[in-house]
Formats: sequence, C-alpha cells, structure tokens
Amino acid sequence: MAWQKRTKDQLAARVAQDIHDGAYVNLGIGMPTPVANHIPAGREVILQSENGILGMGPAPAAGQEDFDLINAGKQPVTLLPGGAYFHHADSFAMMRGGHLDICVLGAFQVSATGDLANWSTGEPGAIPAVGGAMDLAIGAKQTWVMMDLLTKKGESKVVERCAYPLTGIACVKRIYTDLCTLECTPRGLRLIDTVEGLDRAELEKLIHLPIAA
Repeated sequence: MAWQKRTKDQLAARVAQDIHDGAYVNLGIGMPTPVANHIPAGREVILQSENGILGMGPAPAAGQEDFDLINAGKQPVTLLPGGAYFHHADSFAMMRGGHLDICVLGAFQVSATGDLANWSTGEPGAIPAVGGAMDLAIGAKQTWVMMDLLTKKGESKVVERCAYPLTGIACVKRIYTDLCTLECTPRGLRLIDTVEGLDRAELEKLIHLPIAA
C-alpha cells in the first residue's frame, strides 16, 4: 500500500475546507463533530446542533468544558458571540424547512447515486440510532457524508446499492473519506481527489465501481 490515509483530523480539515463563507451547517454525531475545530480562519460558518443551538464554536480547551452547553452527541461545545439556544422543535423546523446549507453526516453505506444508510445495520440486536438524520438528509440543501472508505473487513462502504435500511434516497452530494473525496451524481460517482499515491484505477478496484474523472 503506497498511500497514507487521512487521519480523522486531516479528514475534518478537508471537509471544513469546502464549506463556503456564510454557510449554515449541521455537523452529525461522531466523525463529523471535529469539523468545527478546522473552520479556516476568517471564514464565518454558522454551526447548528439539532438539540437547539445556533452559533457553535470549536471544542472547549481541556478544563474549560461547561457540561450545560453540549451538542446533540452530549459533547461539550463553545458558543460564539451572537450564538443562541432555542427549543428542540424550532431546531427541527430549521432542519426540515430547508434553512441549512449543508449537513455533514456519518454513514454505514452510501450508494453511487447518493442513497444514504446511516441509522441501522439491520442486524439482530443492533440498536437503531436514526436521531435527526432523516430530517437532515432531506432538509439540508446539501448532504455530505464523512466516513472511512473501507470497513474493518476491507469492504467498501461506497456501494452500487445499499444493503442496509435507507435513511434517504439520492440525497448525498459528496462523500469525504480517509482515502478520497467523491461526488454522487445521477450517473454515478465522480472523483474530486484522492490521497497522494492512490490513483483512480486503484480506487476503482477498492470500491468495485467505475468512477468518472
């Protein structure tokens, strides 16, 4: 293997790089959360949390946590000047009403045409965790996914058709992974970038799907 995977922080920085100035953005629980720590200096991005916060900042410094100020994943956060708290129902009205420019979600699988599966593996005993993912996936103007490209068994999470229960259909616009960035289109996948040393032909072998340049 001649390539070096992006670390979780490098992947978070890669996602943050593409968020435009003035965007209203929801960061999903788990891998997407650290994106808040990598917003480029001088760029205004208004971060929303589905538990009722608008205007979140980066994670607090060690020892400065306020556990009355948490995101939807129960992690302590900071609030930027002008930030606000509001009712959970108002938060979901924002999400469902098309008021978010981007949401960044984790996923178990994403299809080449943008179907999203991120709330259950469907396995016996698996704990479903849909949260607000369905509302975000169809309510945000753009849905981006952030995940490792391969499972621990080496199987691609980018697939021709999702095997897991769907969260949304044809809703994902971009997939950010530790090895590449892809765009989902009605015609399939388009390559945006890969890590150094990984070319398109090798990537196609990893995911067993054709990718347009």
